[in-house]
Amino acid sequence: MTAADTSALEARVGHYYQMDNTYLVGREKLREYARAVQDYHPAHWEVAAAAELGYSDLVAPLTFTSTPGMTCNRRMFEQIVVGYETYLQTEEVFEQHRPIVAGDELTIDVELTSVRRIAGRDLITVTNTFTDTAGERVHTLHTTVVGVTAEDVDPKIKESVAKAMMHDVDILAIGADEEYHKTVRPPREVRIAQEGMTRTPGTPSFDDVKVGDELPVQHTRLSRGDLVNYAGVAGDANPIHWDETIAKLAGLPDVIAHGMLTMGLGAGYVSKWSGDPGAVTRYAVRLSAPAIVSAEGADIEFSGRIKSLDPETRSGVIMVAAKSAGKKIFGLATLNVRFR
Repeated sequence: MTAADTSALEARVGHYYQMDNTYLVGREKLREYARAVQDYHPAHWEVAAAAELGYSDLVAPLTFTSTPGMTCNRRMFEQIVVGYETYLQTEEVFEQHRPIVAGDELTIDVELTSVRRIAGRDLITVTNTFTDTAGERVHTLHTTVVGVTAEDVDPKIKESVAKAMMHDVDILAIGADEEYHKTVRPPREVRIAQEGMTRTPGTPSFDDVKVGDELPVQHTRLSRGDLVNYAGVAGDANPIHWDETIAKLAGLPDVIAHGMLTMGLGAGYVSKWSGDPGAVTRYAVRLSAPAIVSAEGADIEFSGRIKSLDPETRSGVIMVAAKSAGKKIFGLATLNVRFR
């Protein structure tokens, strides 16, 4: 399979592998990531503040798992999901079974879970599962991308990207697959961590919130320096986020913010209001338009409201809107939050 072939790729759904080594979550890596997504909730920075909320160490920002996930997924998009020139992120779902904290040692699995053809485009979903040393799954991350074929890419971009990329990365490479062999997840018991649903969160009381309540509007400023910093921290080396010439070759008006960066900003916006980043059990975002970051920077406006409440679980669904230059960045974004 050397060109995009949906039927052949569908036969690979279920392909599974595990990260070669475990991932040790470090305090400084959490602080580094929190800074990159402008999330200054004290629980990401100060051990004492995290302890006040009942955590054993610094808490990971909700979208932090995208960083090790991206590293693990390289093999999937270089050797398994082949036939495309590149990929565009379109949707992300974070399931936080329990908050990840500094000191966690995680095993990360990668699985091709879905291939769908919609309106002539291939939507590909890859799922990462994060398991701790106790054998409990603590986080599940679903990433959906659109496969971009050769006819959609300006031939000039290949040469430009090759000159701009890091020494060990080629985002336009089509992997050779002559030796392809499908490997599937071995049968074993899956134990989901329950802490995310049982611990008492440091959020407002369920009795004090109601459907329709609005979160305060927040404006966040992004500069190109912020994009370069995030690219380095998260390992997202695509130059459309920092090179104006390449961005325009890709058909964009200017460099754009990483979709995952805007998602991280959105998660931090909600945890600032709720008081507890570990109280989110699910965060789903469908991207609709990128945030364009000119040489003068960009302003992103976040707003939110409580869409629904469930008295049985003392939880609610919060809808978050994000706009930049008058355009919606999030097509749909919801967070499931537990209240006291």
